Amino acid sequence: MNAVVHPNEVILAEPRGFCAGVDRAIEIVERALVKFGAPIYVRHEIVHNTYVVNDLKSRGAIFIEDLAEVPAGATLVFSAHGVSQEVRREATARGFQIFDATCPLVTKVHVEVAKLHREGFEFIMIGHKGHPEVEGTMGQLSDGIFLVEDVEDVAKVQVRDQTKLAVVTQTTLSVDDAAEILAEVKRVFPRVREPKQQDICYATQNRQDAVKVLAPQVDVVIVVGSPTSSNSNRLRELAERLGTPGYMVDAAEDLKAEWLEGRPRVGLTAGASAPDVLVQAVIDRLREFGATTVRSLPGVEEHVRFPLPMGLGDKSMAEVSASRS
Repeated sequence: MNAVVHPNEVILAEPRGFCAGVDRAIEIVERALVKFGAPIYVRHEIVHNTYVVNDLKSRGAIFIEDLAEVPAGATLVFSAHGVSQEVRREATARGFQIFDATCPLVTKVHVEVAKLHREGFEFIMIGHKGHPEVEGTMGQLSDGIFLVEDVEDVAKVQVRDQTKLAVVTQTTLSVDDAAEILAEVKRVFPRVREPKQQDICYATQNRQDAVKVLAPQVDVVIVVGSPTSSNSNRLRELAERLGTPGYMVDAAEDLKAEWLEGRPRVGLTAGASAPDVLVQAVIDRLREFGATTVRSLPGVEEHVRFPLPMGLGDKSMAEVSASRS
């Protein structure tokens, strides 16, 4: 009887893990906690990662969905996914001290929607129903924006004037899926206006490109990410589409031995909201399962950094880091 083959090599995708928008959003909450003290209220999960959210909770962040849960005079942070105009108006009317952690690449989409709406445009939004980023972008307008989740949805869209139609995209979609849906939008609405630069963010694109390089070289792909993370789910789906079994783990203890049996080369990546501490914990777990070597594939180096909102930039990161201990 043949012995079971266990993993012996871990191959890391590059890039993986935190992007600039996630880094910025978490830093905003950390700096607010240092400057103003607990509690700091956050509308929705700051980013879609269980570890990050629980860590911030332990330091005094309170995550809410309904602004009615926030007491008068409190400090409120909008999550990286962005919020609707209705939420902004209510937060302002209630007099909260507000810091906006919306990813600047999501804000770019909001600005484009507002600008073209003033010029009389309607919109098709390619995205996933119920995702907070989609709700935030569609909530920039009271009407005239239509959600399309797949190719079949395109035929259901009815617009006033096809010459005044623009398309926008959730930033964390599968690049390939979005391209397929966009092609159908352009077929049905040949005069649709596209954004000058694609809405899918650089980090989503880079992490998907890295999986396209990784998947053919390994026997299984493990994605570190939470179930609510859109971009993490897309990485797992992409590996499967490329013919390599893919699994997603929220933490190292989620890793199952049966996923690794007979698969000596394990590919490892992480969604844009997953911290490196989780990746290292998964590597340690894979070593327990028998992996002896770890190496990284070459990949795109990311040097993007987004500025912090005014009023939070006067604490040194040493002070912020000290608050973590």
